[in-house]
Amino acid sequence: MARLDDVIEELVTANRILARENVVDSFGHISVRHPGNPQRYLLSRSRAPDCIEPDDIMEFTLDGAAVDGRERAPYLERFIHGALYEARPDVMSVVHHHSESVIPFGVTSWKIKPVFHMGASIGHEVTVWDSHDHFGDTSLLVENMDMGRDLAEAVGAAATVLMRGHGATVAGRTIRHAVYISVYLELNARLQKQAMDMGEVKFLTPGEVEKVRGRTGSYGINRAWENWCRRAGRQFRPEQSESRL
Repeated sequence: MARLDDVIEELVTANRILARENVVDSFGHISVRHPGNPQRYLLSRSRAPDCIEPDDIMEFTLDGAAVDGRERAPYLERFIHGALYEARPDVMSVVHHHSESVIPFGVTSWKIKPVFHMGASIGHEVTVWDSHDHFGDTSLLVENMDMGRDLAEAVGAAATVLMRGHGATVAGRTIRHAVYISVYLELNARLQKQAMDMGEVKFLTPGEVEKVRGRTGSYGINRAWENWCRRAGRQFRPEQSESRL
């Protein structure tokens, strides 16, 4: 089992990377399932991702209750994370973000599909969850477990889902995997829009998507992670590469 301090350090690094790679700005968050208790998860207090430090990381039960809040204000949308961990034992890390390029695909009829090989990590097609379908007029924020569970149901077994007028949620098997998908979801959306502006798009075939995803192992993810750590000014820790962080 990974040491808790190492997991927290990795989570801080993930926040910094997501900020530097323009997936999150002042808003958005990433969590990790607690390495010693699968019924809990770790998530920062409510703070901009690029500002997060180890002492900001809080522990939560799956229903969003802080274990030791110490008067730190949690993210309102922490229920996204708990609901996905509750529904998916295979998920070890969750990202929620509002990256600029994905927003238009959540409010139009176009679906995000892989247009290049790195984009295959997002899956065959990214579905859209619309909070209005079951909850009517809201602030569009996932502010309780009922909404979180409805979102988790929409994610199903997939790695990604868009949220109409809001952003996206990503589920990964490790922190690094969740960040990897998030970065390439943003890039794929941007490239897809550029291709659509040029004419008819030839997307990756289902077979191509599966072959690429089958080759996306820890080696490729850690190669990207080392580069992103350098760009974010964070230390790369190869000794953690095979752990379920």
